[in-house]
Amino acid sequence: MKSLTPHENIYTVPNVLTFSRLIAAPVCGYLVLHDQHAWAVGLFAYAGITDLVDGWIARKWNLQTVVGTVIDPMADKTLMTILTVCLAIKGGLPVWLATIILGRDIGLAISAIYWRWISLPPPKTFSRYWDFSLPSAEVHPTTISKYNTALQLGLIGATTALPLITWDVGIAMTGFQYLVATTTIWSGMSYIYTKDAVKIVGQPDATKKAKEQGQGQSDKKQ
Repeated sequence: MKSLTPHENIYTVPNVLTFSRLIAAPVCGYLVLHDQHAWAVGLFAYAGITDLVDGWIARKWNLQTVVGTVIDPMADKTLMTILTVCLAIKGGLPVWLATIILGRDIGLAISAIYWRWISLPPPKTFSRYWDFSLPSAEVHPTTISKYNTALQLGLIGATTALPLITWDVGIAMTGFQYLVATTTIWSGMSYIYTKDAVKIVGQPDATKKAKEQGQGQSDKKQ
């Protein structure tokens, strides 16, 4: 009988910082909805700083974890999603741009659910599926995705701070919005065509087999 995939220690400083960003996200959205932009900008800055610090600590003291590769972008996306919705509700962000950003994230979320399930070693149970100390698949952001994340965070941060700015930056913000729309679409497509974006842990050929299996099922339906 094959041994189950070992659990890893998820209670590390980088992961704690990442979890704090997850908690900060809804608070930041609440502040935006109630026009507390100064506090929202401060909390947004905290999220940005901890995003840099947790990665540095993980690399410096060899505290990288598979769960960290999942919850780190999850924290970024949670913050982005909440602020995108809240800023669109308040009229600070165009609805069409919010739709593009959220549409990409929903697509990636569905993909993540799929990869988590097919990469989970048996027995496949509900409790094991949600046990993030049990690594099964690593997500490797594409190059354009990294740039897109930075641009999205920059746009959301600038939009959040816009009520605090006294000079006219309307034209610059419009250009920034179209740039982010372009990189968001490009980033979403890159995950479809990049072979190494997802890697199944402990199974060198498993990712390739999973993709071939999915293709085979698609061919049968045709």
